[in-house]
Amino acid sequence: MINVLIWTEYYSDKDNEDAVKVYPNGIHSELNAFLSKENDFRVVTATMHEPEFGLSKERIAWADVILWWGHGAHDQVPDEIADQVVDAILKGCGFIPLHSSHNSKPFKKLMGTACNLRWRADDRERIYTIAPHHQIAEGVPDVFDIPTEEMYGERFDIPTPTEIIFLGWFAGGELFRSGVTFERGYGKIFYFQPGHETCPTFKIPEVQQIIKNAVFWAARREHRPQLDSSTPNIPPEGMK
Repeated sequence: MINVLIWTEYYSDKDNEDAVKVYPNGIHSELNAFLSKENDFRVVTATMHEPEFGLSKERIAWADVILWWGHGAHDQVPDEIADQVVDAILKGCGFIPLHSSHNSKPFKKLMGTACNLRWRADDRERIYTIAPHHQIAEGVPDVFDIPTEEMYGERFDIPTPTEIIFLGWFAGGELFRSGVTFERGYGKIFYFQPGHETCPTFKIPEVQQIIKNAVFWAARREHRPQLDSSTPNIPPEGMK
């Protein structure tokens, strides 16, 4: 079983009438609705309105993968909690930041850059699968459309990704690296751009397939201790 922790701020999707029409019970509930159907997933949802912002040490330690969606309340997450999430990822927990989570504290700490991008109002987006060999792209068509999505455009201020899996094109002519992977420590990271709170993006089958694939790909498979300055210097085998 893969322990999946879905964390959302439940702020921008809670107090916006247009968002409530699309996701009446919040984006975390929408993600849970399709992920919990997988027999291999054990899913828990959390929001910033819970004690310890929904991210207690015990809950973070339980997770094999953390899905993170945030938009208007990034600064409200305490640095201490963000650091605990980063530490878990470095030790092997998978991390899947969605949409505006490019501005989340854990993602920015892991990237080491400002993670800024261009954006404007909603537009039609076409997603191209440019790494069809990758596990995250399994079962995803070469091209599919998202009828309405907030436009994100380059330049996206991130380090060079390990791999670019999806490329987004908007009707206004903008391009964006919509699905990219990174490795930090023992953790795998997949950033996925679609998912604005007023757009029914998370109801699209292709988007759901990508997120499910990403959970399988990013999940912690084994725990390996992080090396630190106290790790002894071990001579090569056979050396006397």
